[in-house]
Amino acid sequence: MAHAHIWSKPVGRDLNIFGNQLLQVRQVPQNIYLPFQTYYQLFLKVQIMEISRKQLARMMDYTLVKPDATREDVEKLCSQAQKHGFGCVAVNPTYVSLAAELLKETEVKVCATVGFPFGATLPEVKALEARKTVEKGAEEVDMVINLGALKSGDYEAARSDIEMVVDVKRSCEDILVKVIIETGYLLDKEKVVACEIAKEAGADFVKTSTGLAGGATVGDVQLMRKTVGKDMGVKAAGGIRTLKDALAMIRAGANRIGTSTAVAIIEEFPR
Repeated sequence: MAHAHIWSKPVGRDLNIFGNQLLQVRQVPQNIYLPFQTYYQLFLKVQIMEISRKQLARMMDYTLVKPDATREDVEKLCSQAQKHGFGCVAVNPTYVSLAAELLKETEVKVCATVGFPFGATLPEVKALEARKTVEKGAEEVDMVINLGALKSGDYEAARSDIEMVVDVKRSCEDILVKVIIETGYLLDKEKVVACEIAKEAGADFVKTSTGLAGGATVGDVQLMRKTVGKDMGVKAAGGIRTLKDALAMIRAGANRIGTSTAVAIIEEFPR
């Protein structure tokens, strides 16, 4: 079984540096020309921490939340998710029923967005949206935190907002609730508070972003993991487009990857 290997320290930004590091590791004569693809394959095989293709696929939330997504787009999303063995597809509430029907005989779960993308929906409406999507077949919920309350220092309102969505777990304790804290809008101290609030409210994961206010960074994922500890999930999402990006986020502490380019990432994985 093919494995990719995750570096325990940052790799060079420059592709030439990247290639030179590999030459040193593999002790390949410096005067031998290796094309970039060879460099890249070697990079993925540097043995520090291993993850299989199947394991990576199960960590991927294959995402389609653009406002103009069509029924055909969702059908393609679900077909590809099943083909590649992704853990989950993430769709807007209007397509939850369709995705659940298409994937009912598979191991791929359906995730619904709630209060997306701004988090400014009334708590009661978020709670209702969560319940309705679960009734329609969602097994996971990605909700956006009340950013206004958080930035205003009204932490009780932010916590209550999450708790009302987490209440959906009463109908089925296996439902997972992920809280998007939208790191692009937050100072580091606010990111810590957001993670603490989500954990106190009973959420299962904290998630970096919707992708509308910047994407996931290694530093943010590390900070989030440090804050929530080992007993809560961390989902990196936003701007993760390559296998290198995904592995960097996993190395930083993410155990879920949200991306609309999951197919390209998994096909990049060495066989």
